[in-house]
Amino acid sequence: MSYSFEKSSSESPQPHDESGQGAWASVWLFVWDFLKVFLLALAIIIPIRFYLFQPFIVTGLSMQPNFHDGEYLIIDEISYRLTQPKRGDVAVIRSPADNSQFFIKRIIGLPGETVEISGGKVVIINTEHPRGTILTEDYIPSAAATFGSLKIQLSTDQFYVLGDNRLASSDSRSFGPINRSKIIGRVLLRAFPLNKFATFSAPNYAY
Repeated sequence: MSYSFEKSSSESPQPHDESGQGAWASVWLFVWDFLKVFLLALAIIIPIRFYLFQPFIVTGLSMQPNFHDGEYLIIDEISYRLTQPKRGDVAVIRSPADNSQFFIKRIIGLPGETVEISGGKVVIINTEHPRGTILTEDYIPSAAATFGSLKIQLSTDQFYVLGDNRLASSDSRSFGPINRSKIIGRVLLRAFPLNKFATFSAPNYAY
């Protein structure tokens, strides 16, 4: 006599193990979320870093006592895309002799003006002051005379720049006026050292 057996319906089938696939899905989801955040950060940071604001480290003594060697500055590039540089702005410029070198200088003479240096003073001659007016520069020590003797007419695309440390600065007195295309941006703030954090704007000159 033969017997046949059937599996009882009470026995449930063994489930398929998908724990490995679930772990990989979680990993890929994490990676994808990270990539989205990373790409979004690049989309924001790169334009800011290369087209709006630039870091700059002061090198040398030419802007003392207002800016010292090793200080970390943030340069605003966007303002000069919209407006002309102002007298008194502290700006980063390309060296007239070498585009790979950068200087930090103060803008003194504007396009179309005549700049005269005589007797340790800077005189500005323009349509507002056809006889000339001595530039009052409260940001430099009173003993820091502007050495030199010259008188120069600026073209419609030229600026005259000087370092605040007039006794130790290579500036327009040596390399001449600079073209507008050489001006990169203005100093917006000093970020380091932290105890000297400050923002900057053009001074109000008394004529």
